[in-house]
Amino acid sequence: MIGVFVRRLTGAAMLDPGTYEEIEADRGATIQAIGVVVLASLAAGVGARGAAGARPVLAFFALGTFVSLALWAAFAALTHQIGSRLLPVPETRVDAGQLLRTLGFAAAPGLFQIFAVFSGWTIPIFSLAIAWTLVASVVAVRQALDYSSTRRAVAVCALAWLLALLIGAMFTAVVAFAAE
Repeated sequence: MIGVFVRRLTGAAMLDPGTYEEIEADRGATIQAIGVVVLASLAAGVGARGAAGARPVLAFFALGTFVSLALWAAFAALTHQIGSRLLPVPETRVDAGQLLRTLGFAAAPGLFQIFAVFSGWTIPIFSLAIAWTLVASVVAVRQALDYSSTRRAVAVCALAWLLALLIGAMFTAVVAFAAE
């Protein structure tokens, strides 16, 4: 069981389409995918410590973890809607579980965010992890939505990512305003 999880985690991070096909087809991988998202979000929370400076560390951990989970959930929901309703191809046959499993494992590069805890490395590590996760998401979307075109998967992920960031920015503005 752990061996399969580690193999899938590695395959997802290495952008292996076969791994994403396997994950898509295995309903039992749902719990594993949720685990990857939670672990990557916790890694983001730990990594956010690198940006905390003198501020309360626990607050940055909680905020980093929550924001990471919320942004992933928004991205996943938007990706499903855009990919299955707005930009499907005739071959697209997907249920939410298939897409959530593949996108969950696409969060694997986010585990590296834990290394952002080291001051001075926060921005480069977060930037790399986010970019890598987005590329992994393109592979996940292409496989789960049965696209033959990588460009279509890029379009779905780019649009979903931009909308998720907009939602995240609005949420942050509301929280910041409420905190004043």
